[in-house]
Amino acid sequence: MGNQKIDSFFKRKGLSGNNIDSSPIKNLVDQKELDLDSGFPSISKSSPTPSPKLINSSIVDNRPSKAPRVEQETFDASTIERDPGLRNSIWDFPPNQRDEVRRAYIGKGPYQPIPSNDPKYVDKYGRRFLSSWYKLFPDWLEYSPTKDAAYCLPCFLFSKPLGRFGSNTFTRDGFRSWKKVNEGSNCAFLLHVGKNTNSLHKNAMISYHDLKNSLQHIQKVIEKQSSEQVAKNRLQLKVSIEVVKWLTFQGCALRGRDETEDSTNRGNFLELVSFLASYNDEVATVLKNAPKNSKYVSPKIQKEILCLFRSRIQKHIREEIGEQKFCVIVDEARDESKREQMAIVLRYVDKEGFIRERFFDLVHVKETTSSALKKEICDVLSHHCLNVKDIRGQGYDGASNMRGEFNGLQALLLKECPFAYYIHCLAHRLQLTLVAASKEVIPVAQFFSYLTIIINLIMSSCKRQDQLRDAQASYIADMIAIEELETGKRKNQIGTLQRAGDTRWGSHLTSLCSLLKMFDATCSVLENIISDGNLTQRSEADSVYDVMTSFEFVFILHLMIDLLSITNDLSQALQRKSQDILNALCLVSSAKKLIQRFREEGWDSLLEKVTMFCDKHNIEIPDMNAPYKGGRGRPRLQRDAISVKHHYRVDIFVSAIDSQMHEMNIRFKDDMMELLKLSFALDPRDGYKSFCIADICKLANKFYPEDFTEQERLHLKVQLEHFELEARGSLELRKASTISELCQVLANTRKSSIYHLLDRLVRLVLTLPVSTATTERAFSAMKLVKTHLRNKMEDEFLSSYLITYIEKEIARCLSVDSLIDDFDLMKERRAQFRMPTFDM
Repeated sequence: MGNQKIDSFFKRKGLSGNNIDSSPIKNLVDQKELDLDSGFPSISKSSPTPSPKLINSSIVDNRPSKAPRVEQETFDASTIERDPGLRNSIWDFPPNQRDEVRRAYIGKGPYQPIPSNDPKYVDKYGRRFLSSWYKLFPDWLEYSPTKDAAYCLPCFLFSKPLGRFGSNTFTRDGFRSWKKVNEGSNCAFLLHVGKNTNSLHKNAMISYHDLKNSLQHIQKVIEKQSSEQVAKNRLQLKVSIEVVKWLTFQGCALRGRDETEDSTNRGNFLELVSFLASYNDEVATVLKNAPKNSKYVSPKIQKEILCLFRSRIQKHIREEIGEQKFCVIVDEARDESKREQMAIVLRYVDKEGFIRERFFDLVHVKETTSSALKKEICDVLSHHCLNVKDIRGQGYDGASNMRGEFNGLQALLLKECPFAYYIHCLAHRLQLTLVAASKEVIPVAQFFSYLTIIINLIMSSCKRQDQLRDAQASYIADMIAIEELETGKRKNQIGTLQRAGDTRWGSHLTSLCSLLKMFDATCSVLENIISDGNLTQRSEADSVYDVMTSFEFVFILHLMIDLLSITNDLSQALQRKSQDILNALCLVSSAKKLIQRFREEGWDSLLEKVTMFCDKHNIEIPDMNAPYKGGRGRPRLQRDAISVKHHYRVDIFVSAIDSQMHEMNIRFKDDMMELLKLSFALDPRDGYKSFCIADICKLANKFYPEDFTEQERLHLKVQLEHFELEARGSLELRKASTISELCQVLANTRKSSIYHLLDRLVRLVLTLPVSTATTERAFSAMKLVKTHLRNKMEDEFLSSYLITYIEKEIARCLSVDSLIDDFDLMKERRAQFRMPTFDM
């Protein structure tokens, strides 16, 4: 008896057909039927009695000796539905996930979007939900734009369904009786809170705060750790956060192929943690003494830290937007694992009057139809309490599924918000202009064809690239020896030839400049191919060498460099994040004037420059007064009585410039939108010369009626008259040369509160997009991050990584201590990162 263990009293006895119903197994199954959360199958008492043989094989032999482990299903906090009118009941989630779901909602806080001014949200008495109610009930009040109803977050999370009439008003059905809100002590919101300390709402609030401050849980109190241990835990997590942040800022991979302790390379994260520990004894001691199950260096912890960075950055952007209107800039690209990714950038004006373009999210889209893209965009905005009705601009690259007039993305968003005006990316338009102009004039089109052949012929071979670099190095040394080149830091670098791409902005000019710089070295490599290459290569190299060393090729090379240099400055300006639409169109107008001036005055200087280049490189210069004879075609098809000068000046020089001007006039029309024409009335250039009160009032009345009440539209004219008188005599206001600078001056001088209607209108115009350069930069970053060796990155991990990598400016300002606190609130942790506090 003394040697027996307690388990022996509960061992099952032999089973027989007569005592099956009274067996411990049967009793155990009957008892488990009462547990709704168990994983055992339900056995009906009315079912036929199974045979002993069947029981032995199906239940007895396979029955676990202990209660089965409930496997934790993964839960993605970023996928929760924020809109209270669309989310599922908390009781629909598995029991083992409910607290994690509650934590996710508590971390996000109440869903409090700014309600739309759309008449459909106003009842027949003019009542509607007011955003000012958020300030009266900030901890629990929520609003659903889709249901136009109010909800209570703590009651949704903790109140159990009672089945009584009206008990689900603030949790499932929604409250819509706005007339009952402002009734003093009978206010519906106050009645929901209740006067009794044991009201359902107050009990839910207690549970809400208890879970939020989970350190006060009884288990935490019993197992509370000393402040010294908490400090060590925080130091341990701080190391992980700093390492993740540093590696992400540098675009480095976190994990390694083999992360075992015996590995010689455990990956960047673990190796950098070890490196920091080797230089800091305190860190080394903390990491060495940490329990194996709570070291907080696992891949899952790394992803949670990045997810925390993403949520904090998005929260910062959301706070910067505040109640301002914003613009969405969207583009698509395929990543390394052949997944279509959609980048979402938000453009807005902050409190200081500066234009911001922030990378907000990266979404994997399985379909690229306009309806699918629109749904994903609306889901992202809704998740962060951003209303689609507040969109005041759309910027895309001109793809058919986005710019479609009837079924494109811009058309679908215009149906939701008629003031989300679409602007085709101006930088993309300029690139289309350059590509079209390069193919319009036949000699120029042939020039670019030969340029592609020359570059491909040389760059396709490593041997030829080495020859090119050696020849260029020798040429630079000779030029320095005869003092034709200056020496200095970053001067006379060897470089290489660059390819021109129709989809790469500025690549044509870069390619032409690289060829001009390496002209002698390129000719030298072609001569080597002619003498040493095979038959095919020799014939191809010989033909392009003859073309390259001709006067016409050199003439077009210099012509296109001068012409594209004018538009390159415009292209660079259009890609700036802080560029405003009015200044962009002014730059377009300036570029047109410069091109026209080059057409009228640039011939002599261009011809002189080409002649000097040909003399230097021993290229034959034709007699400009001689009759021109084309190199190909039958005599009867060639033009009569034209000189060589006429061919180069009229057929090439003037035609190329006219083609460029024609394309720019088509794609950059000053009157392409009445909105932009009226917006020029706000331009402060030349002492507010263009300032026109009538046009500004028309702009507000016609294009932004949703943002101004009828009374404000009437008062706008008077406010503009006062501003015009002050602006013409104020030195601070006259310093502004762009509408963007005007907005900053109004904010800095606090005149934005005096001329608040003008300031609001200026911010709306500044919100209009200029280009999609920010999304293109995001995709360039994606190519650096998700490489061939890292092509298995999950979508959420990739999104978190890119947001942190791109928005370094915000991520650097995040406090590590606040990140540790947020990390602790995400879910239950084995280690304690905060000391519990108790209310006396």
